[in-house]
Amino acid sequence: MSCLFFFISVLGLNRSLPAVLRTFHSEILPYRFTSGTPRPVVWWDPDIQHLTDTDNDQNSVPLSWVQYQQLLQLHCGSEADLRSEACVGVHHSEWERLALFDFLLQVNDRLDRYCCGFTPDPTEECVENLLQAKCRNTKELLLVHILVRKADPSRLVFIDNAGRPRQSADNLNFRLVEGIHEFPEKAVSVLRSGCLESLLLRSLYTDGQFWASRGGVGGLRPLIETYTAQIHGCQVL
Repeated sequence: MSCLFFFISVLGLNRSLPAVLRTFHSEILPYRFTSGTPRPVVWWDPDIQHLTDTDNDQNSVPLSWVQYQQLLQLHCGSEADLRSEACVGVHHSEWERLALFDFLLQVNDRLDRYCCGFTPDPTEECVENLLQAKCRNTKELLLVHILVRKADPSRLVFIDNAGRPRQSADNLNFRLVEGIHEFPEKAVSVLRSGCLESLLLRSLYTDGQFWASRGGVGGLRPLIETYTAQIHGCQVL
């Protein structure tokens, strides 16, 4: 998770909650948290807006796949009034940032939690919970982890960024960028510069515990190379 946060920062997307790696020693925590292995700590911003519905509190707004595709066509904030019900108050550029990030890291549990856009492993939660069966009916598909801050509801916040950096090139989830026709200029510039690997390593070095726990350059380089190789193989930019 800490690595994903730095990935967002390097690309200039800047929508994830800050995350660092720390070792816990408290007696009130379960053993898996205090076994000595550094674990990610996320700063949960109290300003994050949640729905009052306890069955749907992981969203700031209820949004289906169909509604999402419709609002992408509106270009909210430029061609359509941001305050209109269909726009849900979020700038169109925010969806571009989210789609780019989720596609590059193959995060499906947000825009495609039902695993409709790729072939999931039988052990995937979407298969075990029979969610993939809903792909037959587009109207049943809902988005999750669509969150904004109360103080700035026009900008998205990324949480639960469970990426798949080792997803094979022939099984990439292109559904994550469906309806998206542009990507943030700064992010595209970084990706095309050829400097992503060095920028990520430099950024990761700022969290000393994370850096040491992953073996420094030698331990992190293979992971970074996996990210960058997958990005280069995407060929969407």
